[in-house]
Amino acid sequence: MEAVEKLNAHLADVVNLARAAAVLGWDQQTYMPPGGAEARGEQLATLSKLAHEIFASDKTGQLLEEAERALDGADPDSTEAALVRVVRHDYDLETKLPTSLVEALARETTRAHEIWVKAREQNDFASFAPMLERIYDLMREKAEALGYEDRMYDALLDQYEPGAKTAHVAEVFDGLRQELVPFVHQIFERLDAVDHSFLHKEYDVKKQEEFGLEVIRQLGYDFSRGRQDRAVHPFTTNFSINDVRITTRYLPNYLPSALFSSVHEAGHALYELGCDQSLENTMLAGGTSLGVHESQSRLWENIVGRGRPFWQHFYPLLQQTFPEQLGKVDLDAFYRAINFVSRSLIRVEADEVTYNLHIMLRFEMENDLLEGKLAVKDAPEAWNAKMQEYLGITPPNDAQGILQDVHWSSGLVGYFPTYALGTLLSVQFWDKALEDVPSIPDDIAQGNFSTLHDWLRNHIYVHGRKYFPADLVQRVTGEPLQYHSFMRYLRDKYSEIYEL
Repeated sequence: MEAVEKLNAHLADVVNLARAAAVLGWDQQTYMPPGGAEARGEQLATLSKLAHEIFASDKTGQLLEEAERALDGADPDSTEAALVRVVRHDYDLETKLPTSLVEALARETTRAHEIWVKAREQNDFASFAPMLERIYDLMREKAEALGYEDRMYDALLDQYEPGAKTAHVAEVFDGLRQELVPFVHQIFERLDAVDHSFLHKEYDVKKQEEFGLEVIRQLGYDFSRGRQDRAVHPFTTNFSINDVRITTRYLPNYLPSALFSSVHEAGHALYELGCDQSLENTMLAGGTSLGVHESQSRLWENIVGRGRPFWQHFYPLLQQTFPEQLGKVDLDAFYRAINFVSRSLIRVEADEVTYNLHIMLRFEMENDLLEGKLAVKDAPEAWNAKMQEYLGITPPNDAQGILQDVHWSSGLVGYFPTYALGTLLSVQFWDKALEDVPSIPDDIAQGNFSTLHDWLRNHIYVHGRKYFPADLVQRVTGEPLQYHSFMRYLRDKYSEIYEL
């Protein structure tokens, strides 16, 4: 396929520029001194500008048309057809964005990240508000450039979950909310039934790190193709299929934070590392959407990492690591404790039961801010009101409220629904894996994670971006995205834990 090879060769520069920008972004959040922010913003703006100019060029359009003609009538499941399909989707979007807007977004979000970090540290939303207003102005400009038929949010959501619509997400969330909220309230009436106080003792950070690294190594994270560092907000980034890095953050007085953060990010990394090597340096490398990506991190973190079989294997080692804190705590008590439900202030620390309520809150606020129904200056008050409505708790300050997440400072508006969509999909994928390989829970209890890892790699990871998310979900599970499996999973697990 000479036409496809020419297209690939041309787009390799775009891929490489994006990877170089990722290296600079990773460095900014891990090792870069704060004083480098302004220069880093210019560097990232330049790389973004160059990548955009190459990708949105007439030459890309010409090569893409030639490849489409050459593949007319070809098998739609072929890698070549998939590449052209994905490039066409991305090209049609990218050509709608003026270079000046791409450059401005790279520059302003780099500045905004440093302002957000300081504002969060100092609990000072007012210092971040002007930057947030600027970002939402750019988001509106971006949405208008991309175009939409119904809601402005559709244009931004499609970047992270191709084909998804705001109305459909709202419909799924409404159905989930109707079943979830009453169940949450049932558990809230029995919060004292689970003791998790021992998780809040002092846990040496170095020992936490050593244990966490051993866990993700056994899960299958390949340290010859990755590494773990520290960041204010944990994330995963990739510079190639063979260089996928993760970060975490440690709390000396709360054991689960870093541990489950590491497992979560390792789940993302396993997806990237599992892409077929033939996709390297092409636009098919990487996850098909952020929702599917999140399904992998949530599956490993919650279904596996907070499951009883996982701790049947790992708990003896954890007790040896922290004998004073956990030596007299039996496995069942520990299992119940790491699955305790609370009116959590912080999304990344939220339990499985209440987690999606945090996502619904963000989804609603992003739409209101984007459409001008909510002013930035009023956003903290609106945030606190929704927290009270959904979770019965009001944040004591903005650092634990509206400033808790990095996403808005990074210009990632439209991203948040994918956290909930991925959470729902994690159970659908898990159910299908168990249907195909019933031994998976027993294998995990014996410390064998390869059975599950292999199934996920063969059914999801190897494809990269070959299939759009809705198509992949249908192919793997035989059904579209739905929330009923997730609610069954919650009821089965937490009815036992809370003796409902």
